[in-house]
Amino acid sequence: MRILRPFAWAIAMVAGFVVFTSAGHWRLRQLLSPPGSRLWEEPAAAATGYAPDEQNNIDIYKSAREATVNVTSIVYVENWFLQLYPSKGTGSGFLINGDGEILTNNHVLQGRGTQLTVKLADMKEYKAKVLGVDANSDLALIKIDAGRKLPTLHLGDSENLVVGQKVLAIGNPFGFEGTLTTGVVSSLGRNIQTEGETLRGMIQTDAAINPGNSGGPLLDSHGSVIGINTAIYGQGNIGIGFAMPINRAKAMLDEFQKSGHISRPTLGLTEVWVTGDLSEMLRLPSSGGLLIQQIEPGSPAEEAGLRGPEQMVVVGNYRLGVGGDLIVAVEGHPVDSKDALQRALNDKHGGDILNLTVYRNGRNVAIHVRLGEAPQQF
Repeated sequence: MRILRPFAWAIAMVAGFVVFTSAGHWRLRQLLSPPGSRLWEEPAAAATGYAPDEQNNIDIYKSAREATVNVTSIVYVENWFLQLYPSKGTGSGFLINGDGEILTNNHVLQGRGTQLTVKLADMKEYKAKVLGVDANSDLALIKIDAGRKLPTLHLGDSENLVVGQKVLAIGNPFGFEGTLTTGVVSSLGRNIQTEGETLRGMIQTDAAINPGNSGGPLLDSHGSVIGINTAIYGQGNIGIGFAMPINRAKAMLDEFQKSGHISRPTLGLTEVWVTGDLSEMLRLPSSGGLLIQQIEPGSPAEEAGLRGPEQMVVVGNYRLGVGGDLIVAVEGHPVDSKDALQRALNDKHGGDILNLTVYRNGRNVAIHVRLGEAPQQF
């Protein structure tokens, strides 16, 4: 140990010199430069006292806070004595244009007949009306008339997100308005089951999301909206929250701009997922697919010539309709799960063409279905 001491002192002296020169070099150059030169300007981090990532959080919050709103919904429901009483809910939303159009979650609206109030960051309140909803994606577009141009958020791109990238969530959890939380993208393409729908292709994040955050923006490090905070796992924040990708909302907005309304595509059939041993027992391709169980009269599916079952059979624990078409591909992609058809419908609108490949009488047949349009859902 004694032999290493002189060497250790030498290392300490070199380290001290490096620290002195790296920290003091800028100050020495400043003293030798004329007042007013650029060298008299403190580095940004030193001037503010914040690390670059902290400054990024602060800048995004300042710009996004003004365009994030509080949404209060009141709907009248009956109790056990058939008396009407108001049921109040709160959520978040964000302005997408200066005319007062706001994106939020459909479940924030609490259904038909809801009275909506929007509170802006300046604490001013306005009545809101519903322009359209997409229940399958839990999205809603509402509007207020503030009589002035309003601050907005930029809609980003959720197509090329990666696990690990930084995200920021702004909303009103538990009524605490203008709350910022940060985290990362924890996973992509998550399917979650809610009370009424299966939400597909969701962004999972560990940024704290709690009741009241619903409908608020999930932002990237540039301050662009990449998702809409929608759901949490469990009753409170445990680091597992989910956001609807913003590209899903952009598709809804494109339709609204073109047609003035938001439609929900209809196909008019029910199907069941069969694969493996079950497929072989039914003498169908082992790769499986979606076996049609029912076709609604007058539906787009019937008009396109899709075929339903010819008879009912019991196979193991299953009672199935057999003899109808087996959907083996949707939009050119092989059917690989029970929700393959619904995933494709999520990207379609009424009047669009849905391309299917069905297995019929021992061969594949191409079927092109012009989707119907369901009435507005509010």
